[in-house]
Parts: sequence; C-alpha cells; structure tokens
Amino acid sequence: MTFKTMINIQTLPAFSDNYIWLILLEGKQAAVIDPGDAQPVMAALKQQGLTLTAILITHHHHDHIDGIETLRHHYPDAPVYGPDTPQIPQVTHPVIDGDIITLGLDPLTLTVLEVPGHTQSHVAYYGENSLFCGDTLFAAGCGRLLGGTAEQLHESLSKIKMLPINTQLYCAHEYTLSNLIFARIAEPNNPQILERQLIETAKRQRGVATVPSTLALELQTNPFLRCNETTIWTAVEQFAGHPLQTEAAVFKTLRYWKDTLD
Repeated sequence: MTFKTMINIQTLPAFSDNYIWLILLEGKQAAVIDPGDAQPVMAALKQQGLTLTAILITHHHHDHIDGIETLRHHYPDAPVYGPDTPQIPQVTHPVIDGDIITLGLDPLTLTVLEVPGHTQSHVAYYGENSLFCGDTLFAAGCGRLLGGTAEQLHESLSKIKMLPINTQLYCAHEYTLSNLIFARIAEPNNPQILERQLIETAKRQRGVATVPSTLALELQTNPFLRCNETTIWTAVEQFAGHPLQTEAAVFKTLRYWKDTLD
C-alpha cells in the first residue's frame, strides 16, 4: 500500500507484525527504513524498477537491521544511516540529534531526532510531515524498555508531542489492537478510544494496516501521550496505590502497568 503525503511511502510487511517503510524518490530511486528482512525490499525494488540509494535505521534490534547486509550486497553504494553504536556495525553514516539527511535527486530532507528509551541508542527521522519512529512510539502505545529508561522514553515522547499535530506517524509494528485494549483499561471512559478500537478492528478484518496514524489521533487515544490528563493520572495512582508527584512518574508506572498485562 502507498500513502500519499508530500512523499510516496510504501508499506512492506515483514515477519509476523513488522512494517518496513519504502520511500519513493525522484528518478526511480528509493530509501528504506528498518529493513529487518531484505526479501520484501528486494521484491518491491525489482517489481517497480527502483534503485536503493539509502538505508535508514532507527535502532539495533535484529528485526530492524538483519536485511542490511543483503541489501548492501546488491546496492553497495547505498549509505546506511543510523545511531552511532557498536551494536549496528553496518552503519556507514552515524547520525545524532539535529542532523539533516538529504535523499534523492529532488531532495527530500529528513531531520534526525534522538529518541532513546526503548533502547539506549534510538533515533527517528522527520520530514515532509512524516515521522519514522521505529519502536519509540506505536499506534496507541509505546515501546518497551529494552535498554533505555522510562525517564528517557518519557522525554522522547514529549519531544514527539511537540511536532505538528497532523504529523503522520510511521511506527514499525502492527500492535494497535492490543495497545487499544490497554488504552481502554487505563481510560475506560474515553469515547475516542472506543471509536478508534472499532475503526482499527474493521481495518484489520479487511487486512489493512492501522498505521500510519496521526499525532492528533495519538494525543486523543494513546495513554502514554496523555499522562498529563487527570483521567490517566488518577487511574495510574489507583494502580500504584499511592499518589504520584510528577508526569514522569505517572509515565513510568503506566509503562510498568502495561508490562504486567502483556
């Protein structure tokens, strides 16, 4: 499926629930985000007569990087952008917060955002009203703490919340329905969560991806972006059994609450 924003983005399903994002560029070029599996990428490139000119990585987990070597074998000139960590030795162009990546003949520029928390070294790429956020933010949820801290992840999500509300959010997994189950537990009287649950369930029944979502929708229905809301704060305090003094503490406890149910 292709999503038409200011850029053309194709969804490449991989494994059981991963999404690889293929960005179509001018001159039959393409860039790929988090190719954990080379096969669907190679198939899409061949079918459309595209040349891979860049690989962008958000973090080091195998389901995001395992296709790099095969793709580089076929497209050795394609640079690999990603966080500066020895866990991704395939990266040829390490990036840090604020870096600008220029792709394609009619240049597409993406700004690097450092968004640790899910892992200690995690980046996202923002441009043309689109955010490729890896496993930091999911539709109706957020990443587990697998190397980073709750404080880091809360700060990263706070950074994402500052983007324009119509930003398209391209996360890397189809977790939406399970995330919405927890969202209703955390905020059972939010009618927008129930409405979203019905809409997204219907999409999955038709075999349609539930992502990308928009930041506006996440601000209405994603509990991890709503820790400043009284409804979430109160529910989390009830789970904790004691008052919580800061939004960061609410977030940390909310993340732990979901972990106990997964």
